[in-house]
Amino acid sequence: MLHFKSIGTPLVLALAMFAMSGCDQAEKSAQQMLDQAAQTAKQAIDKTHESAQQALSEAIGSDGDKTKAEDAKKDTQDI
Repeated sequence: MLHFKSIGTPLVLALAMFAMSGCDQAEKSAQQMLDQAAQTAKQAIDKTHESAQQALSEAIGSDGDKTKAEDAKKDTQDI
């Protein structure tokens, strides 16, 4: 029995070390997945922002600027 106990303690310690290293690996994998998800979300937000800016410029920018410029020219010519 004494021989079995002396082998058991290092075996338990070795199993604990393997379990801890497995937990570290799982934590690293989870962190990588979270980082990838955050990057994907940031890219989606950036693309949505760019699309919204482009739609806003097309709706207001080009037509609105020409109309305002023509109105300004008419005002200065009338004076």
